[in-house]
Amino acid sequence: MEIINFAETPSLVSQYMAELRNVNIQKDMLRFRRNLERIGEIMAFEISRRLHYKTVDVETPLAVAPCQVLDEDIVLGTIFRAGVPFHQGFLNYFDHAGNAFVSAYRKYKEKENFDIFIEYIASPRLDGKTLILADPMLATGASMELSYRALLTKGEPAHVHVASVIASRQAIDYVKRTFPADKTTVWVGAIDNEINAHSYIVPGLGDAGDLAYGVKE
Repeated sequence: MEIINFAETPSLVSQYMAELRNVNIQKDMLRFRRNLERIGEIMAFEISRRLHYKTVDVETPLAVAPCQVLDEDIVLGTIFRAGVPFHQGFLNYFDHAGNAFVSAYRKYKEKENFDIFIEYIASPRLDGKTLILADPMLATGASMELSYRALLTKGEPAHVHVASVIASRQAIDYVKRTFPADKTTVWVGAIDNEINAHSYIVPGLGDAGDLAYGVKE
């Protein structure tokens, strides 16, 4: 399984990451959502370089030009609600892709003890397609795995790209154990070494859903 960590090669992703983490800039929800979207756009471009293409003849006003066009069926999957602006970044580039949505949430039994529940899934068939499964925060990896398992009820994708803005080292190890190594690629803006007692990534950036859409009750 290949892990692509954008923090290892500084780029504009590094700038957007710094703004996402900054407690003062975070107060601007519009900018927070846009930075998630922009990182999604950059990751979409980088993923596009790994995909298969075919040559087609395109008629121009003057002649016919051979052009390379995508030769894979793409499905963009995301987890509500924090994943929506990140997902939009991918959709801006893969504008003809199918889209899949999963609601996965923490249901707390005690202050620091919770289970992951999935109550909603909407997806096209996935058989033989390329699935890009995006969620900004990969804290424990459990939500990502359960969402993937839920999507498998819609078919078996040929390859899975797991995309996150920030992941914990624990979650990366979890994904390595639970996703098929021969057909999974992980893309992440940064990998942080810790999660706290509440399973939040440290230093992380806080609750991405609340920062994007407001504090939930």
